[in-house]
Amino acid sequence: MQYGICPLSIVPIRTNPDDCAEMSSQLLYGEHFKVLESRKKWSKIRSAYDKFEGWIPNNQFRFIAEEVYDQIDNQVSQKISSDIISHICTNDGMLLPILLGSMINSSALLNHTFEGNVCMDQNPKESLVDIAVMYLKAPYLAGGKTPFGIDCSGFTQMVYKINGHMLERTAEGQSKQGEALSFIEESEPGDLAFFDDNEGVIDHVGIILKDNYIIHVNGHVRIDRIDHTGIFNSEEKLYTHQLRVIKKVI
Repeated sequence: MQYGICPLSIVPIRTNPDDCAEMSSQLLYGEHFKVLESRKKWSKIRSAYDKFEGWIPNNQFRFIAEEVYDQIDNQVSQKISSDIISHICTNDGMLLPILLGSMINSSALLNHTFEGNVCMDQNPKESLVDIAVMYLKAPYLAGGKTPFGIDCSGFTQMVYKINGHMLERTAEGQSKQGEALSFIEESEPGDLAFFDDNEGVIDHVGIILKDNYIIHVNGHVRIDRIDHTGIFNSEEKLYTHQLRVIKKVI
Protein backbone atom coordinates (compact mmCIF):
# COMPACT_ATOMS: atom_id res chain seq x y z
CA MET A 1 0.00 0.00 0.00
CA GLN A 2 1.20 3.51 -0.87
CA TYR A 3 0.20 6.79 0.77
CA GLY A 4 -0.02 10.43 -0.26
CA ILE A 5 -0.82 13.97 0.79
CA CYS A 6 -2.21 17.01 -1.02
CA PRO A 7 0.46 19.78 -1.14
CA LEU A 8 -1.63 22.15 -3.31
CA SER A 9 -4.59 24.43 -2.64
CA ILE A 10 -7.12 22.15 -4.37
CA VAL A 11 -6.87 18.91 -6.30
CA PRO A 12 -9.95 17.58 -8.16
CA ILE A 13 -11.00 13.99 -7.51
CA ARG A 14 -12.48 12.49 -10.67
CA THR A 15 -14.67 9.47 -11.33
CA ASN A 16 -12.25 8.12 -13.94
CA PRO A 17 -8.54 8.66 -14.75
CA ASP A 18 -9.22 11.36 -17.33
CA ASP A 19 -9.02 15.16 -17.19
CA CYS A 20 -12.45 15.30 -18.83
CA ALA A 21 -14.09 12.93 -16.33
CA GLU A 22 -16.66 14.22 -13.85
CA MET A 23 -15.26 15.83 -10.71
CA SER A 24 -16.84 13.92 -7.82
CA SER A 25 -15.02 15.69 -4.97
CA GLN A 26 -11.85 17.58 -4.12
CA LEU A 27 -8.80 17.29 -1.92
CA LEU A 28 -7.83 20.43 -0.02
CA TYR A 29 -4.36 21.29 1.20
CA GLY A 30 -3.01 18.89 3.83
CA GLU A 31 -5.52 16.07 3.31
CA HIS A 32 -3.89 12.64 3.27
CA PHE A 33 -4.99 9.41 1.64
CA LYS A 34 -4.21 5.85 0.68
CA VAL A 35 -3.20 5.09 -2.91
CA LEU A 36 -5.31 2.14 -4.04
CA GLU A 37 -4.02 1.89 -7.61
CA SER A 38 -1.24 3.62 -9.55
CA ARG A 39 -1.03 4.18 -13.29
CA LYS A 40 1.37 6.17 -15.43
CA LYS A 41 -0.38 9.52 -14.94
CA TRP A 42 -3.18 8.81 -12.46
CA SER A 43 -3.75 7.21 -9.07
CA LYS A 44 -6.93 5.97 -7.45
CA ILE A 45 -7.04 7.17 -3.85
CA ARG A 46 -9.15 6.79 -0.71
CA SER A 47 -9.35 9.85 1.50
CA ALA A 48 -8.37 9.24 5.13
CA TYR A 49 -11.01 11.71 6.32
CA ASP A 50 -14.21 10.38 4.77
CA LYS A 51 -13.05 7.26 2.86
CA PHE A 52 -14.16 8.84 -0.44
CA GLU A 53 -12.55 7.25 -3.49
CA GLY A 54 -11.61 8.60 -6.89
CA TRP A 55 -8.78 9.44 -9.29
CA ILE A 56 -6.21 12.24 -9.05
CA PRO A 57 -3.24 13.15 -11.29
CA ASN A 58 0.13 11.86 -10.10
CA ASN A 59 1.72 15.30 -10.56
CA GLN A 60 -0.70 16.89 -8.08
CA PHE A 61 0.19 15.01 -4.93
CA ARG A 62 3.20 13.92 -2.93
CA PHE A 63 3.91 10.37 -1.78
CA ILE A 64 4.50 9.91 1.95
CA ALA A 65 5.74 6.97 3.98
CA GLU A 66 3.33 4.75 5.89
CA GLU A 67 4.68 5.98 9.22
CA VAL A 68 4.03 9.60 8.17
CA TYR A 69 0.47 8.66 7.16
CA ASP A 70 -0.04 7.02 10.55
CA GLN A 71 1.47 10.01 12.32
CA ILE A 72 -1.01 12.35 10.63
CA ASP A 73 -3.86 9.90 11.21
CA ASN A 74 -3.15 9.58 14.92
CA GLN A 75 -2.94 13.28 15.72
CA VAL A 76 -5.47 14.00 18.43
CA SER A 77 -5.80 17.72 17.78
CA GLN A 78 -6.75 18.84 14.27
CA LYS A 79 -5.84 22.30 13.00
CA ILE A 80 -8.15 23.51 10.22
CA SER A 81 -7.82 26.86 8.45
CA SER A 82 -10.68 29.18 9.37
CA ASP A 83 -10.05 32.09 6.96
CA ILE A 84 -11.67 32.12 3.52
CA ILE A 85 -8.14 32.56 2.12
CA SER A 86 -4.86 32.24 4.00
CA HIS A 87 -1.31 31.42 2.93
CA ILE A 88 1.37 28.80 3.23
CA CYS A 89 5.01 29.78 2.80
CA THR A 90 6.81 26.98 0.99
CA ASN A 91 10.43 25.97 1.61
CA ASP A 92 11.51 27.94 -1.49
CA GLY A 93 9.93 31.14 -0.18
CA MET A 94 6.82 31.08 -2.39
CA LEU A 95 3.35 31.90 -1.06
CA LEU A 96 0.69 29.24 -1.64
CA PRO A 97 -2.92 30.40 -1.12
CA ILE A 98 -5.07 27.88 0.73
CA LEU A 99 -8.78 27.92 1.42
CA LEU A 100 -11.24 27.64 4.28
CA GLY A 101 -11.23 24.09 5.65
CA SER A 102 -7.69 23.12 4.68
CA MET A 103 -5.75 20.81 7.01
CA ILE A 104 -2.82 22.55 8.69
CA ASN A 105 -1.45 19.73 10.85
CA SER A 106 0.81 18.48 8.08
CA SER A 107 2.37 21.79 7.00
CA ALA A 108 5.55 21.15 8.99
CA LEU A 109 5.89 17.69 7.42
CA LEU A 110 5.78 19.40 4.02
CA ASN A 111 8.40 21.97 5.14
CA HIS A 112 5.76 24.68 4.89
CA THR A 113 4.98 27.55 7.24
CA PHE A 114 1.33 28.47 7.81
CA GLU A 115 0.14 32.06 8.17
CA GLY A 116 -3.47 32.40 9.28
CA ASN A 117 -6.15 31.45 11.78
CA VAL A 118 -7.23 27.94 12.67
CA CYS A 119 -10.06 26.07 14.36
CA MET A 120 -9.02 23.28 16.70
CA ASP A 121 -10.93 20.34 18.16
CA GLN A 122 -14.72 20.33 18.49
CA ASN A 123 -16.57 23.63 18.67
CA PRO A 124 -20.05 24.12 20.20
CA LYS A 125 -23.05 23.53 17.98
CA GLU A 126 -23.83 27.23 17.65
CA SER A 127 -20.50 27.71 15.87
CA LEU A 128 -21.83 25.73 12.89
CA VAL A 129 -23.95 28.68 11.78
CA ASP A 130 -21.03 31.12 12.15
CA ILE A 131 -18.98 29.01 9.72
CA ALA A 132 -21.91 28.31 7.39
CA VAL A 133 -22.54 31.98 6.64
CA MET A 134 -18.90 32.39 5.57
CA TYR A 135 -19.86 30.39 2.46
CA LEU A 136 -22.78 32.66 1.45
CA LYS A 137 -22.84 33.35 -2.29
CA ALA A 138 -20.32 30.57 -3.01
CA PRO A 139 -21.35 29.27 -6.46
CA TYR A 140 -22.64 25.75 -6.98
CA LEU A 141 -20.01 23.39 -8.33
CA ALA A 142 -20.61 19.64 -8.54
CA GLY A 143 -17.95 17.96 -6.41
CA GLY A 144 -16.78 21.29 -4.95
CA LYS A 145 -15.74 21.88 -1.33
CA THR A 146 -14.54 25.51 -1.26
CA PRO A 147 -15.95 29.06 -1.04
CA PHE A 148 -15.18 29.37 -4.77
CA GLY A 149 -17.34 26.41 -5.76
CA ILE A 150 -19.26 23.92 -3.65
CA ASP A 151 -22.09 21.40 -3.77
CA CYS A 152 -24.77 20.77 -1.14
CA SER A 153 -23.09 17.89 0.69
CA GLY A 154 -19.65 19.44 0.31
CA PHE A 155 -21.04 22.52 2.04
CA THR A 156 -22.50 20.66 5.01
CA GLN A 157 -19.44 18.40 5.30
CA MET A 158 -17.01 21.34 5.35
CA VAL A 159 -19.05 23.34 7.89
CA TYR A 160 -19.11 20.36 10.23
CA LYS A 161 -15.45 19.51 9.56
CA ILE A 162 -14.22 23.00 10.45
CA ASN A 163 -16.12 22.68 13.72
CA GLY A 164 -14.58 19.30 14.49
CA HIS A 165 -17.41 16.97 13.45
CA MET A 166 -17.27 14.36 10.69
CA LEU A 167 -19.91 13.94 7.98
CA GLU A 168 -19.90 11.58 5.00
CA ARG A 169 -19.24 13.13 1.57
CA THR A 170 -22.65 12.57 -0.06
CA ALA A 171 -26.12 13.72 0.97
CA GLU A 172 -27.31 10.12 1.02
CA GLY A 173 -24.42 9.10 3.25
CA GLN A 174 -24.98 12.03 5.61
CA SER A 175 -28.68 11.16 5.87
CA LYS A 176 -27.71 7.89 7.60
CA GLN A 177 -25.95 9.73 10.41
CA GLY A 178 -27.52 11.14 13.55
CA GLU A 179 -31.00 10.96 15.05
CA ALA A 180 -34.17 11.65 13.06
CA LEU A 181 -36.56 14.31 14.38
CA SER A 182 -40.32 13.93 14.09
CA PHE A 183 -41.14 17.59 13.55
CA ILE A 184 -39.31 20.63 12.22
CA GLU A 185 -40.24 22.42 15.46
CA GLU A 186 -37.88 20.04 17.30
CA SER A 187 -34.88 21.17 15.27
CA GLU A 188 -32.11 23.52 16.38
CA PRO A 189 -29.76 25.71 14.35
CA GLY A 190 -27.05 23.43 13.01
CA ASP A 191 -29.27 20.39 12.45
CA LEU A 192 -29.38 18.91 8.94
CA ALA A 193 -32.42 18.80 6.67
CA PHE A 194 -32.53 16.27 3.82
CA PHE A 195 -34.61 16.38 0.66
CA ASP A 196 -35.50 13.77 -1.95
CA ASP A 197 -36.52 13.61 -5.61
CA ASN A 198 -39.67 12.13 -7.14
CA GLU A 199 -38.17 8.63 -6.87
CA GLY A 200 -37.49 9.06 -3.15
CA VAL A 201 -33.70 9.36 -3.56
CA ILE A 202 -32.10 11.82 -1.15
CA ASP A 203 -30.31 14.34 -3.35
CA HIS A 204 -30.06 17.54 -1.28
CA VAL A 205 -29.06 18.67 2.21
CA GLY A 206 -28.92 21.96 4.07
CA ILE A 207 -28.30 23.37 7.55
CA ILE A 208 -31.21 24.52 9.69
CA LEU A 209 -31.13 28.11 10.96
CA LYS A 210 -33.36 29.72 13.56
CA ASP A 211 -36.90 30.98 12.82
CA ASN A 212 -37.61 28.41 10.07
CA TYR A 213 -34.79 29.36 7.74
CA ILE A 214 -32.23 27.11 6.07
CA ILE A 215 -28.83 27.73 4.47
CA HIS A 216 -28.10 25.48 1.51
CA VAL A 217 -26.73 25.41 -2.05
CA ASN A 218 -29.14 26.16 -4.88
CA GLY A 219 -27.25 27.97 -7.65
CA HIS A 220 -25.13 29.38 -4.85
CA VAL A 221 -25.08 29.20 -1.06
CA ARG A 222 -28.22 31.03 0.03
CA ILE A 223 -30.76 31.33 2.83
CA ASP A 224 -34.39 30.34 2.23
CA ARG A 225 -37.52 29.54 4.22
CA ILE A 226 -38.23 25.95 5.28
CA ASP A 227 -41.41 24.29 6.53
CA HIS A 228 -42.86 20.76 6.74
CA THR A 229 -43.24 20.70 2.93
CA GLY A 230 -39.71 21.74 2.04
CA ILE A 231 -37.66 24.75 0.97
CA PHE A 232 -39.60 27.77 -0.24
CA ASN A 233 -37.78 30.18 -2.54
CA SER A 234 -39.37 33.60 -1.94
CA GLU A 235 -37.84 35.01 -5.14
CA GLU A 236 -39.31 32.31 -7.38
CA LYS A 237 -42.45 31.93 -5.22
CA LEU A 238 -42.25 28.14 -5.22
CA TYR A 239 -40.97 25.12 -3.34
CA THR A 240 -37.63 24.03 -4.76
CA HIS A 241 -36.95 20.97 -2.60
CA GLN A 242 -39.19 18.39 -0.92
CA LEU A 243 -38.41 17.70 2.75
CA ARG A 244 -37.64 14.07 3.61
CA VAL A 245 -36.14 14.12 7.11
CA ILE A 246 -34.35 16.30 9.65
CA LYS A 247 -31.41 14.78 11.51
CA LYS A 248 -29.67 15.85 14.70
CA VAL A 249 -26.03 14.82 14.33
CA ILE A 250 -24.61 16.73 17.31
